[in-house]
Amino acid sequence: METHTLETAAADLVYDVRGPLPTTDGRPPLFMIGQPMDATGFAALAARFPGRTVVTYDPRGLGRSIRKDGRADHTPQTQADDVHAVIGAVGGGPVEMFASSGGAITALELVAKYPGDVTTLVAHEPPLITLTPDGPAAVRARAGVRDAYEKRGWGAGMAAFVAMTSWEGEFTDAYFAQPHPDPAAFGMPTEDDGSRDDPLLSDRSWAVSGYQPDTAALAAAPTRVVIAVGEESEGVQTGRTSVATAELLGQRVTVFPSHHGGFCDGEFGYPGKPDEFAHRLRQVLDDAS
Repeated sequence: METHTLETAAADLVYDVRGPLPTTDGRPPLFMIGQPMDATGFAALAARFPGRTVVTYDPRGLGRSIRKDGRADHTPQTQADDVHAVIGAVGGGPVEMFASSGGAITALELVAKYPGDVTTLVAHEPPLITLTPDGPAAVRARAGVRDAYEKRGWGAGMAAFVAMTSWEGEFTDAYFAQPHPDPAAFGMPTEDDGSRDDPLLSDRSWAVSGYQPDTAALAAAPTRVVIAVGEESEGVQTGRTSVATAELLGQRVTVFPSHHGGFCDGEFGYPGKPDEFAHRLRQVLDDAS
């Protein structure tokens, strides 16, 4: 693996390349992107594509990538520009792309804005919360996570996030009537470390989850877009947003093994099924080749 830094006026973007450039297998590079997950989250999945040239990166302001624009918020538009720049740095498109969570939203903006960049996009569980039938309630639930974080710190905020993302079905009065979840019950710290800059728990990434895809631009792009959902996500928020996104694009979801982090080993907590996940991703990508 080789690590590079792409210096732009607004950010120093760090990206990793596993395999040769130009590629030698007759396939374009395979990009794996997330948000707020950085490149470390794709180590297990990338290792399961030994025959491919795989590119991962850290979004600006996250991981190793330093932002110089004086901002603290995260938007799909800015991140799409950054990914476009990294694609140019590795030789230009088109590339294949697996994008998960907020990275899937970045990728949808990338395809809409730069339609020549990607041949096949597998967008895994984009958390587009306003697309679900209970969008206003989902926005309220998101605000509740931010409020818990602001008032009581990281442990309380993360406990509230887990409670929100594991809730099955629409966010009803029963959800909002629950007592505040106890961080200790989730193995999280109860003390407040004083930080308030977490991109997942603060409002810094609300532009990501509140994004509205440009359906006309996506339909006009030559990119094959696949909306993927984990088999364990049925009924919970990211499963429902995946279905809603697929319906918005006039398609059905493609089911993958495991859950929202199903491509990870156990290094981030609840382990996924990276072997099965990689096999399914390879199938989906090969269907377009």
